[in-house]
Amino acid sequence: MKNPNRKTVSKLEALPNLGKAISSDLRLIGISKPQNLIGKNPFDLYNELCIKKGEPVDHCVIDVFMSVVDFMEGGEPQPWWTFTQKRKQTFKEGK
Repeated sequence: MKNPNRKTVSKLEALPNLGKAISSDLRLIGISKPQNLIGKNPFDLYNELCIKKGEPVDHCVIDVFMSVVDFMEGGEPQPWWTFTQKRKQTFKEGK
């Protein structure tokens, strides 16, 4: 897994769990650099993406968004699927 320096990383593709497709999706919703992720709500990012694309996107994208926001806010790099249970719990609680 990529382990970039969050203070100096300048490209979305350099973040853990991000490749070209998800980086492109983030740019579509106005996230052009990793620092733009700080303070963002991954669920809001997901909703914006669904609106921009005009259709629902796989819920696993939320897990990826959770992982990169967490990383940029100081968390250790983790595989995106470690956030799946947290996402499911959040949906269950209706947040």
